[in-house]
Amino acid sequence: MTRTWHSWHSRPLVGFDLETTGTDPESDRIVSAAVVRWGGGKPTESLTWLADPGVEIPAQATAIHKITTEAARSAGRPAPDVIEEITEVLADAVAEGLPIVVMNASYDLTLLDREARRHGTAPLSIRSAPRVLDPKVLDKEVDRYRRGKRTLSALCEHYVVPLEGAHNSEADAKAACAVTWKIAKRYWWLTTKYSLGELHDAQVRWARRHAEGLRDHYASSGQHERAADVRLDWPLSPAGGGPR
Repeated sequence: MTRTWHSWHSRPLVGFDLETTGTDPESDRIVSAAVVRWGGGKPTESLTWLADPGVEIPAQATAIHKITTEAARSAGRPAPDVIEEITEVLADAVAEGLPIVVMNASYDLTLLDREARRHGTAPLSIRSAPRVLDPKVLDKEVDRYRRGKRTLSALCEHYVVPLEGAHNSEADAKAACAVTWKIAKRYWWLTTKYSLGELHDAQVRWARRHAEGLRDHYASSGQHERAADVRLDWPLSPAGGGPR
């Protein structure tokens, strides 16, 4: 039987990562961002942004990404300009037919969408139809029963990917691309069974199944508020819809 080989993993991967003011994509703001072009036999290229989010950065967030309110206000650029540029760069990559690699995509892409709407910028979903690769979703599907965390740091350790400066948007975007490439090399059927578009669609189904399992786990253990907060949509929650 002849196998069809899809070359999406041999072309550049476009990694995207945000550092933000919190964990709620509906209300929190972008503090820093990176878009990297990784792989494809070429040197990695990076674009980075520091934004003034227009709100105070909570101490809990600063403890993670090390960016203070004062630093963002003094060195950051206006949030509307940053969000417009990020969205344009991602849309250009999509127009080239390149995948957008985002760790926990339903958070970063939803937050970028809400920021765009907040500041009057056309969201990425209106400009283009990105094909997204999420190493968290891929890893959960190819190795469902492995115990332990599925954070980016944990995935880097599992797939032997260097991660220097975790919670730095550029470092995290590069690491997400490297993990995704390692997954594709280890589980070759992802590149023979699926084209990029087919793999995106498969992740929509897989992510929903994973989220439903998490929701059911919370519900069965009496954590009903956490169960209600689980988002089922991937890679983007619809605007105004909240958890679905």
